[in-house]
Amino acid sequence: MASLNDIRTTFLDYYGRNGHAIVDSSPLIPRNDPTLMFTAAGMVQFKNVFTGVETRDYTRATTAQKCVRAGGKHNDLDNVGYTARHHTFFEMLGNFSFGDYFKEEAIPFAWELLTREFGIDKSRLLVTVYHTDEEAVQIWKKVAGLPDDRIIRIATDDNFWSAGPTGPCGPCTEIFYDHGDHVWGGPPGSPEEDGDRFIEIWNLVFMQYEQFEDGRRENLPKPSIDTGMGLERIGALLQGKHDNYDTDLMRALIEASANATSADPDGPGKVHHRVIADHLRSTSFLIADGVTPSNDGRGYVLRRIMRRAMRHAHLLGAQDPLMHRLVPALVQQMGQAYPELGQAQAMIEETLRLEENRFRQTLDRGLKLLDDALVDLPDGAELPGETAFKLYDTYGFPLDLTQDALREKGHTVDTDGFDAAMAEQKAKARAAWAGSGETADAAIWFDIAEKHGPTEFLGYEDEYSEGQLLAIVRDGQTAPQAAKGETVQIVVNQTPFYAESGGQVGDSGRLQTATGAATVTDTKKSAGVFIHFAEVTEGTISTGQGAELIVDHARRAAIRANHSATHLLNEALREVLGSHVAQRGSLNAEDRLRFDFSHSKAVTPEEMTRIEADVNAMIRQNSQVETRIMTPDEARELGAQALFGEKYGDEVRVVQMGRQAGSGKGVSGDVYSLELCGGTHVARLGEIGMFVLLGDSASSAGIRRIEALTGQAAFDHLAGQATTLSEAAGLLKSQADDVPARVQALLEERRALQNEVAQLRRDLAMGGGGSSGPETRDIKGITFLGQSLSGVSGKDLRPLIDAHKDRLGSGVVVLIADADGKAAVAAGVTGDLTDRISAVDLVKAAAAELGGKGGGGRPDMAQAGGADASKAPEALAVVERMLEDL
Repeated sequence: MASLNDIRTTFLDYYGRNGHAIVDSSPLIPRNDPTLMFTAAGMVQFKNVFTGVETRDYTRATTAQKCVRAGGKHNDLDNVGYTARHHTFFEMLGNFSFGDYFKEEAIPFAWELLTREFGIDKSRLLVTVYHTDEEAVQIWKKVAGLPDDRIIRIATDDNFWSAGPTGPCGPCTEIFYDHGDHVWGGPPGSPEEDGDRFIEIWNLVFMQYEQFEDGRRENLPKPSIDTGMGLERIGALLQGKHDNYDTDLMRALIEASANATSADPDGPGKVHHRVIADHLRSTSFLIADGVTPSNDGRGYVLRRIMRRAMRHAHLLGAQDPLMHRLVPALVQQMGQAYPELGQAQAMIEETLRLEENRFRQTLDRGLKLLDDALVDLPDGAELPGETAFKLYDTYGFPLDLTQDALREKGHTVDTDGFDAAMAEQKAKARAAWAGSGETADAAIWFDIAEKHGPTEFLGYEDEYSEGQLLAIVRDGQTAPQAAKGETVQIVVNQTPFYAESGGQVGDSGRLQTATGAATVTDTKKSAGVFIHFAEVTEGTISTGQGAELIVDHARRAAIRANHSATHLLNEALREVLGSHVAQRGSLNAEDRLRFDFSHSKAVTPEEMTRIEADVNAMIRQNSQVETRIMTPDEARELGAQALFGEKYGDEVRVVQMGRQAGSGKGVSGDVYSLELCGGTHVARLGEIGMFVLLGDSASSAGIRRIEALTGQAAFDHLAGQATTLSEAAGLLKSQADDVPARVQALLEERRALQNEVAQLRRDLAMGGGGSSGPETRDIKGITFLGQSLSGVSGKDLRPLIDAHKDRLGSGVVVLIADADGKAAVAAGVTGDLTDRISAVDLVKAAAAELGGKGGGGRPDMAQAGGADASKAPEALAVVERMLEDL
């Protein structure tokens, strides 16, 4: 039996033998289409090639494209695990022609591959075509010998593909497999077409028209081919299965889940295992392509998938985090075809483990709320939308997870009510939000890019260049010119200004034309266009003019040093903390660098010292920073590390820094840091100057943040510390090296003096060390000692009370301490008198005279405080009266 890995290889090799370039799968985050959440089809990476915006060095290609459908208009999440062919992650096999060949070759290619290479029974195959596509009908008859009853004409959009209301479009032909009359269902186009007897296995799209807004449809000058065949579907067919989850690859993941949970893979928990196997693939590949769990956008979709899988693991009885333990099984199955899985394995495991730990803290509470809500809910009734929204808003339960949990209990969710609660929350958020300025609609940059093409960046080698002003944007609209004092965004055909990307901030500088000048304060990019944010400072500037563009050299140099130091820091962290460390965000500005990375605990001082030392050792090497352009495959073979969240094309820029024998990276295997990076860097590591770590802190759960300085900023920081040390040495009249020991000696001396002073104060309070002590009075046979003390703290009163009581043998002692005008009072009564007199009563009365309240303790010892120590005589007088009244 051919494995899915074998089938993928057979497909690619077949088209490779037939002149197609075998192109790597693009990332799951589309590089060239911001309207898509995830790559959901093989043609996404070729979209600009089809439209003519982009050209490549081949005219026919084939791919095995990793795809995710779990958000936006392509969302199969709800059905995953319950049906035979729904997945959040799948592989799309495809072949493409960019004006090279058309129907007369695409159809024979497909037929030969299916019937000869894969050995599928011809009598089991039938096709659909668009009802007016007679050309395709005749080719099928000629190539495959299909009779009319196995060529079904479809008049709907099912067999006509278009990207939108306008643009390239064309008919398609779909190939179906007949599983036999023992399976219910009818052929496509029939009332029973939703059955499982006839299953679509391949779709061939013939892009031959361009659709216009006025309804016209004209032939494209270069008709093209775009096909898509799901690997899981064709794999099930070739392995004699009717369920994608019974294929070898999916079965291996299901078995891994079963082994980890000790639950029968085909028993009552069958659906749970299927969900886990599917979601393991989508979450792992998304993390490998740089998506991290969050509360919005792609990160939110990832979190939804992760939590759905984790809930199903919980239902299988898993008491500990499960998903991260299944990653090795996935890497074993798919790591050879997709090496990014193995490269990111440590990060995938860590992300899954941390997320599952967090989710388990809220899962039990959320499920309890759900169970409570179902108690009074009639059978089959809808769960109120407000309850579902509370689960989402309070416990992080996505709506589809709640729906999934209710499905097993025979309930649904009032989605309209959920949407209303969500809309109400958003309305409140909008009402509370204060805008922070206006920006031009992003669509304007796509319009400019379509008209003029992307900006060419010249800043790797130059900080000065000439260019032509292509567009000036003011208040979200293009303008022919801008005058002094106006703030605008400027687009030129080529620029030395680096646009903010990959953590490196945008360049600033100056733009000069024949009639005016502008100060560039920042540079960003959108749709391939570099946007120079500027204020016109002289005259006027106009579109079409030539311009000189000058980057602020000092600022660029500082940014460059920080960015290069970040690469060294990234490697040092991995060396010291472990290979699980991966970049989770960075800032490379002119005054500092900030680096966020995956790590579950604080970095110790010892680790910080090692990290700082490692980076500075590389800086002292002063080796040349080398940059090479190569394919992603070549970069991977050299051991290059791709930074998560970055997008890479067919060619990548690889930056290598430092030398470390035996690293296994680089051509000679001795490169310290080797990364894919589009930023600007120093020419030699010595230009960084020095590197100083400022500290480590928590950025978010499982993410640490380090801040550091380089170059002049690092020197100034150390110089400031040296000045402070020198001043301290001067005050201590010692050498700088002796300051720690001198300070330690002074601290010990201070503690000794404090103890001595405290003892002297106690001695003074006891009568200056004499045997007689302070004067006492006899009040109705009770010896009373009342005293107001200065220079004695409240905490010293208790031992003084005890000492006086011991000296008196029998009596009452009341002491009041004056501490900066505030009073502390303590009263003591010897044991033979406590049945007549309570120290608590005495201290409360005294405290009231001192402006205080309350007081507490025992009959033999009590304390209180007051606001006014000057009232001490009155307080002592009150105590005397209380004794006289006994």
